[in-house]
Amino acid sequence: MIRLQRTGRKHEPTFRVVLTDSKNGPKSGKYLKNLGWYDTRIKNKPEQIDTEAIKYWMSKGAKLSLTLHNYLVHNKVITGKKLNALPLHTPIKKEVAPEAAKPAAAPAPEVVPTPAA
Repeated sequence: MIRLQRTGRKHEPTFRVVLTDSKNGPKSGKYLKNLGWYDTRIKNKPEQIDTEAIKYWMSKGAKLSLTLHNYLVHNKVITGKKLNALPLHTPIKKEVAPEAAKPAAAPAPEVVPTPAA
């Protein structure tokens, strides 16, 4: 798998583009090959990403992380559509009161008062 590995200090993120086993977590620090780096804070400085190596490893069967896939599509390194990398939003379910959850019972019969003698 080819993914971004966060490096840098707190509030100053930089990322390594690494080839790693998909079983290794992104924070484990283990990787097979460093394919470049990416700094989100620097806008005009070109990134140092080896696109030829990424294409080579993709041809060998390496998968891209969603974020890296979207980045490479944005920079026209690979073709395709951007993918949703955010988690799916699940609506909050409202709790139903126990009395409201019960089906409505048949109405009680009317009681007619009898005259007292």
